[in-house]
Amino acid sequence: MTDWRSIFGHPQPYDPQVDGIETAIETARDGGYTVIEGACGTGKTMIALTAGIDLVRDPDTDYERVLVLTSVKQQLRQFEEDLETINANLPDDWNPVSGLTLVGKADVCPYNRERAAGFDDGNVYDRCETLRDRTRDLTGEAGETTAQNLAARARSQQIGLADSGNQGGGNATYLESAGEPSPYPRDLPEYGEGGPVGAETEYCPFYAQYLEDLPEEDSDGDASEAVPYDFTEAGMITPDDLVARSVAHGTCPHSVMGAVLGHAEVVVGNYYHAFDPRTTGTFTGALLDDSTFVVCDEAHMLEPRVRDLVSEGVGDRTLRDAATEISRVLQPIKFEREGRQAQGGSKTADADLVRAELNDSDVTYEELNRTLEFVEDLRIELDRRVTAHLDRKHRGWQSDLTDLSDDEIPLRDPSQPAEDELTEWARSEGYSDAEWVRAESVGAVVARILNEAEDEDRTRAAPAAGRVLGEWYRCDHTEYFREIELERTWDDTEPGDSWRRAYNARLALHNCVPSDAIGERLASFGGGVLMSATLEPMDAFTEVTGLEYLAREDDRPVVERRYGLHFPAENRESFAVAAPKFTYDNRGQPGDENRTRTHYANAVAKIGRLPGNVLVGMPSYSEAKWIAGALEDHLSKPILLDASSDDEATESLKSEFFAGEGKVLVTSLRGTLTEGVDYSGDRLSAAVVCGVPLVNTASPRTKAVRRAYDDEFGDGFTYALTIPAVRKARQAIGRVIRSPEDVGVRVLLDERYARESWDSVRPYLPDDGEFQTVSPDMLEMGLDRFRSTLESDQSRSPSS
Repeated sequence: MTDWRSIFGHPQPYDPQVDGIETAIETARDGGYTVIEGACGTGKTMIALTAGIDLVRDPDTDYERVLVLTSVKQQLRQFEEDLETINANLPDDWNPVSGLTLVGKADVCPYNRERAAGFDDGNVYDRCETLRDRTRDLTGEAGETTAQNLAARARSQQIGLADSGNQGGGNATYLESAGEPSPYPRDLPEYGEGGPVGAETEYCPFYAQYLEDLPEEDSDGDASEAVPYDFTEAGMITPDDLVARSVAHGTCPHSVMGAVLGHAEVVVGNYYHAFDPRTTGTFTGALLDDSTFVVCDEAHMLEPRVRDLVSEGVGDRTLRDAATEISRVLQPIKFEREGRQAQGGSKTADADLVRAELNDSDVTYEELNRTLEFVEDLRIELDRRVTAHLDRKHRGWQSDLTDLSDDEIPLRDPSQPAEDELTEWARSEGYSDAEWVRAESVGAVVARILNEAEDEDRTRAAPAAGRVLGEWYRCDHTEYFREIELERTWDDTEPGDSWRRAYNARLALHNCVPSDAIGERLASFGGGVLMSATLEPMDAFTEVTGLEYLAREDDRPVVERRYGLHFPAENRESFAVAAPKFTYDNRGQPGDENRTRTHYANAVAKIGRLPGNVLVGMPSYSEAKWIAGALEDHLSKPILLDASSDDEATESLKSEFFAGEGKVLVTSLRGTLTEGVDYSGDRLSAAVVCGVPLVNTASPRTKAVRRAYDDEFGDGFTYALTIPAVRKARQAIGRVIRSPEDVGVRVLLDERYARESWDSVRPYLPDDGEFQTVSPDMLEMGLDRFRSTLESDQSRSPSS
């Protein structure tokens, strides 16, 4: 039996860490889960890794690996760093703990990383699958050559480039990634005698080398033998490490990742790797059993993230493409029956191929035709409904398509579970249940025919459309809510007066209550840890994640632990300010001037005058824009405004905030700057949350979730709206105190945090009495007192 203290990466654990590790080990030995709410500084990452690795290395348990799931990239890196710390401090006679980080194909494909050979994030998956299939076809039993020959050919092209003087300096043509040169050119090599003979002969040399390295099919070896390094001695392999090691050997990084997957002692990924049906079906399914100790980090996000993953939807453009694909399969037989010649140049104009594939399936020509009619009529009905909605809600919308915003069109009353209007429409048009169900089989057959005819595996629209139409029929109408989602896009190829120019409409099937999906998946693991700084109230968390059912029905232990801030209390002040409720009824539109907005502008300005950086969290981006404008009239500090943007813009804003003198950063509490960001050192001296960040209660989807939670848990408003909102607020103010040396102020601005009332959220704050209730007038006195502490103690730094 191992001693967890030999695994623990630091000289001396905190008391909460001792309790957390020993509780997690004991609970997991009985097949259970430990649920940890731990404030920053608890060392939750080290608790989970130490407990999991101890169980994996203990020969008396069945655990073979630790699977870490997190929704935040920074936390993913924290697990990598903590595992490296563990390995650096293991006893000398111990082997390092092997670790692997899972990322997508786009992140590790050398061609895509370097934007070589025409690869980009939009085409990498399709191009990769096509090149892999072509490489396998060339090297299979009926193939023309061997994997060794293909890899050697690519290497010889590279050598030829070097000998001709084309390699090196600014004109280098070799492919390099993650700081390592590959043995291949930047362009894809081609197979064929007498030089290049067309794009159809392109293949992937990295995948060819991987195939060459695989053990013989009739041997006892497994895919891990194709890994070009001893991963049992390599410790933590990050994505860049994986790419560098693979590229230097000339093998495929993504294939190597899959080969190592089942052998690494610690696998770090995200929620997709355990809960997304397509990802688990094609990549990580082998990890989802009782030999895995699972760690769900940032577990307060488990419920909303899994809800998205187990919901379905199909866009209007996918339906359009699916109809086109079905038509292409139907066309050869239709032309044959009509005595016409197939259109020239069509790769699919082969009636014999279509007939043979249909004979090998349980799909008939008539069913293909009927499904095509169904999909085309579905698009016509979708167009009718979207147009009617816009005519009703945005009179004259065709005159300015750029003025339209994202929207929802419910297909039933979200507060009353009932059959949706689209299903009723289909029945009225003569379409039976069979059309919904058969669409899935039709889609699979269509994809197989097209891929066979075109000798090219691609992501086809018909299977995706068919799968969603099948689920539309199978899912119930209480836990699932159906609507049309209108997502802002822009397509110049569509007519100028068509909504399709501005929108992609999506038939959406939302899983309102994902507790069954979460609980069933957690039940498949041997045990584990779910942890976050914001899980309270615990009884609600265990209900919405299915853990309560797991404990009650499967008799598996679920043990709760709470660890508060153990940093010096004198380094922080925490206020709950009894300002008027920041609700729409009180504040009105962002441009309105009233008593409530005046209260908030004045209070936030007082906090903004504190030395150092100040983070301001608002319920929405529109409210963030308003407060940023109001602060410009009150403060001399620079005001930075966050907006809904891409990762690059967000990172740039963070860098600007951290550099130089103190600033105020204003953002939405539904953005990315209030969770999972480490404002370490002197990066933050105060954080203020304005209002309770409830989601849009007028949204049909929100109403449907609330009603479903009413039925499931008895109090939909509390479970679906209030508790998640308070967790958002707690995450934001949790950015301030991150270490024993950090000094700062935390402010919750809204009387719902400060006083008991019918809509009070004070019961959902940590029950440690830290948040002092103060009036807006008394806030300045408290801030002045703390300001003097900051200015007089030069040994302390305003912190994150």
